[in-house]
Amino acid sequence: MSGTTVGLAARAFDSGRVRSAVDERLAAFLDAKARLAVAQGFPTEVTDVLRDLVLGGGKRIRPVLCVAGWCAAGRDGAVLQVAASLEMFHAFALVHDDVMDRSATRRGRPSAHEAIADRHAGRPGAAQLGVDAAVLLGDLALAWSDELLHTAGLGGERFAAAAGVLDAMRTELMYGQYLDLLATGQPSADLEAALRIARFKSAKYTVERPLQLGAVLAGADGGVWAALSAFGLPLGEAFQLRDDLLGAFGDSPETGKPEAEDLREGKHTALLALALRRATGADRDLLTGLWQEMPLGPGQVARIRAVLEGTGARSGVEELIEERRCQALQALEDPGLPPAAGAVLRSVVSSLIGPAR
Repeated sequence: MSGTTVGLAARAFDSGRVRSAVDERLAAFLDAKARLAVAQGFPTEVTDVLRDLVLGGGKRIRPVLCVAGWCAAGRDGAVLQVAASLEMFHAFALVHDDVMDRSATRRGRPSAHEAIADRHAGRPGAAQLGVDAAVLLGDLALAWSDELLHTAGLGGERFAAAAGVLDAMRTELMYGQYLDLLATGQPSADLEAALRIARFKSAKYTVERPLQLGAVLAGADGGVWAALSAFGLPLGEAFQLRDDLLGAFGDSPETGKPEAEDLREGKHTALLALALRRATGADRDLLTGLWQEMPLGPGQVARIRAVLEGTGARSGVEELIEERRCQALQALEDPGLPPAAGAVLRSVVSSLIGPAR
C-alpha cells in the first residue's frame, strides 16, 4: 500500500485530497508517456492534447467515488491507481463523445478533435484529420486506462473482481451511448426511455460502478455490494437529471460547453419527455419540430426554455431528483454497510446533485 493510500486510510474521507492524489498519478503517468514519445520519435501532440484534456479540468467524480466505495467497505487494498484508471477511461469516453456529438468545446476549451485540427490549420482536410485523430486518441486513452489498471499491483483475486466490475461498466456505457444515439433527434414523450438512457449512460457509469469498484478492492461482502447499488443507482440518475437541466438551462461558463447544447443536439432527456407529455398546440409543435430546423438560434432557444418552464417540465425534473435523493439516503440505513460508511457516502450526495430543495 503506498504512502498516499495509507494517508487516505488514516484520516476521514477527504474528496479534495483524493482529487489531488489522483491528479498526481495521472500527471506522472502522462509525463512518462510524453518522454517515451520523444524517445521513440512519435508525434508529441498526441500526449499534449490528451494531457490538456485530462488535467485541464473535470471534477474527478468517478475516482472520488471509487475511493469512497473503498472507504465504505473497510479500506484494505490498492485504490488510487485504479481510481486514476477510471479517469483515463473517462477521457476516452469524452473524446469519442465529442466526436459523435460534433462538440466544439469541452471543459471550456476546444474539444480534442478541434484542438488537433487547430494544430494543423491551413492543411487541406484539417477538420477531418482532427476527427480521425481524435478517434485514435480516444483509443489510446482506453489502452492507457488498462495499463494503469494492470500496473496497480492488485493480487489475482482482487484483479479478477475489479476487472469484472469494469467489464460490466464499459459494456453498460457503450449500450447507453448507443441508446442515446438512437434517440437523439427523435422527440418523444417516453419518460421511461429517457430514464433508461440516463441509467446506462450515466448512473451506472458515473456512480454505481465506481463505488462498487472501490468496494471490491477493499474486499467487500455481498451486503455492502447490494447497499452500494441501492445508493448509487438513484444518486446516479439524479446526477444525470441535474446534468440534463444544466444542458438546457446552464450557460457556457458553468457547463464548459456551448449554451443549451443538449437542446441544439436534440438529446432525448427526461426534461423533454415531460414537456412533450404536457405541451399542446404551438408549444408541442415547437418541440416535435425542433431538430428539423438546425441550427437553433438564440431566439428559438429562449422559446424552448419558456416551454420547458411553462409546462412544468423543469420543476418535474427537480421532483424526480429529490425522489432519487431520498432513495439514495434511505439506502444508507442498510445494515449491510459498515457504521462509518454513511458519513462517507452522505458527503458526496450534495456535491453531485446540489443541496436539497
